Amino acid sequence: MLAVTKQSRRTALKMCLGSAFGLSLTDVLQANPNAPAKSIIHLNLSGGFSAQESWDPKPEAPIDYRGSFGVVKTGNGYHFSENFPRMAQISDKITIVRSMHCKIPDHGQATYHLFTGYLPTTVIDYPQMGSVVAHEYGIRNNMPPYIAIPNRSSFAGGTGYLSSKFGVFELNADPGGRGEFKVKDLSIPGGVSARQFERRTKARAILETSLQTKKVDVSQLATMGQFYEQAYTLLNSEATQKAFTLEGESDATKQLYGQDYILNYRNQPAAVGARLLMARRLVAAGVRFVSVDYGGWDNHNSIRDAYLDKGPALDHAIAGLISDLDQRGMLDETLVMVTTEFGRTPRVNTASGRDHWARSYSMMLAGGGITQGQIYGASDATASEPDKNPVSLEDFLCTVYHQLGIDSNKELLAFGTRPIEIVKEGKVVQGLLA
Repeated sequence: MLAVTKQSRRTALKMCLGSAFGLSLTDVLQANPNAPAKSIIHLNLSGGFSAQESWDPKPEAPIDYRGSFGVVKTGNGYHFSENFPRMAQISDKITIVRSMHCKIPDHGQATYHLFTGYLPTTVIDYPQMGSVVAHEYGIRNNMPPYIAIPNRSSFAGGTGYLSSKFGVFELNADPGGRGEFKVKDLSIPGGVSARQFERRTKARAILETSLQTKKVDVSQLATMGQFYEQAYTLLNSEATQKAFTLEGESDATKQLYGQDYILNYRNQPAAVGARLLMARRLVAAGVRFVSVDYGGWDNHNSIRDAYLDKGPALDHAIAGLISDLDQRGMLDETLVMVTTEFGRTPRVNTASGRDHWARSYSMMLAGGGITQGQIYGASDATASEPDKNPVSLEDFLCTVYHQLGIDSNKELLAFGTRPIEIVKEGKVVQGLLA
């Protein structure tokens, strides 16, 4: 029997686009199409984002514990760090979960846990949330279902036990970078004319038809065939190509996201706004799950200086995204989640920083049927432990899946025969739902 090997498939995909990205089959099992959220924008603040320097500042705690800044009052009577005034202004549109807790204060394990719902093991590899969404819903408007800007987060895992066709399409380019922004692999290779490319596509179709009459693994051949069809659409659709640019965005819109921040830090404060603007464009074009990475929050020393550098741009970008989605009528069907792998220690250390802390931290949700204008749960007086309505990471992920119409208790098959729940031991947090 003539088999299409994994290596030959990988080589073929690289020849077609230069990098592999997953595109699901049209006959994937559909989840609930009437769910509140149709898309997700996931902003991950990798490194361990501090609640005390942002959304849970503890102004009345002892000086060694309280946040590094003064506070600003939100519209619903709570306090954010004064470094996040724009988020305070749109607090009626978002929910902050102040009672998050997870299991291990280690970057690699905690990030994997955040993206998959499971701690890493040597026995089985679990799929990222974006890959599960791609598996459950498939493509829309000829767009890849799962995209990462600019790349997927370190330690986040991959497709796990799911097929590689449900993997992430990484832009491998930063819309907020210093150079010209151009997504790789979205143009016909140099030296190949449009006519030549069309001929090659037709030749591939003829070859595929011929192989179907021989002893070939039909399922793998069908997967490859659909991949090529989607790749061809990406390369030849003007509308699709335009979605991967910031073309046509007004200066006012770019300023809403904070384009004027100077690139004066290694993590480029201006980048976060451009990345979130690109995420909005991709969701509008039909992408189901967009993951945006904005790291550099592992501040074991001089935490105040770090948040002075990056906090204002982050505040501007998140508030701009929420406002933009709301103005365009997209917020109700777009779930925005801002996450981090764990928090920071309650007490400032001798280097004026905070170390890793998994027992209490904050994350944000907005849109997609989530209650607006809420502070859910609470940490104790020093942000050491949850004090009210604790939310585990599994609970958080189950709630997000629920808003997408995906039952987190559903069992997917690993290795073809082993049923595994999408998320184990979590529950939907009803208090977060509108």
